[in-house]
Amino acid sequence: MRAMILAAGRGERMRPLTDKTPKPLLKVAGQCLIEYHIKHLVAAGFTEIVINHAYLGEQIERTLGDGQRYGAELHYSAEGVALETGGGIFKALPLLGNAPFLVINGDVWCDYPFNNLRNILTTELVHLILVKNPEHNPKGDFCLVNNRVNNESEPRLTYSGIGVYHPDFFKDCQAGRFQLAPLLINAMKTGLVSGEHYNGQWIDIGTPERLEHLEQILK
Repeated sequence: MRAMILAAGRGERMRPLTDKTPKPLLKVAGQCLIEYHIKHLVAAGFTEIVINHAYLGEQIERTLGDGQRYGAELHYSAEGVALETGGGIFKALPLLGNAPFLVINGDVWCDYPFNNLRNILTTELVHLILVKNPEHNPKGDFCLVNNRVNNESEPRLTYSGIGVYHPDFFKDCQAGRFQLAPLLINAMKTGLVSGEHYNGQWIDIGTPERLEHLEQILK
């Protein structure tokens, strides 16, 4: 099973830290954010990893290289102009193969055990990891009922940015820039999105303050 790390965002809310450095390469406790993901994935058996990039993407490739020193095989999907989450995954599909694959946002930190996701999909097209609502997203995103995710009921949880996707989920998409959320909501209406509520540590590293908070946790 392959994995993809989404690393193409501009990191506007992180400025000025991201004026000359892409957000995935910001360091916390002496290590780049994206390196935590890579090492976590490799430890769980995900050694083929795709990384998309746009803003200052050449820095990401130059810093991480081919992944050999992490015990991984890294592949890059260069976008030039960021294609949003949906468009970025769609462009990278040729690198991800024909089997379900794991996707994780590059700007979150989580201790979720990725090995739990290696054989998660059966009849569904998507499996999402949901977490309790943080202060910056008090209303949540989706609801979880009997291990199915929907967009209609309460109470709601926050999408962690971690999910497993079958390539068929994108079969009706076209190349270009598009968001992932509308596709997810449509699939939820037909019961094709499963999910789980994870109660472990999770942080959306969207601001310098949250980056500093993670620094204190890891120290």
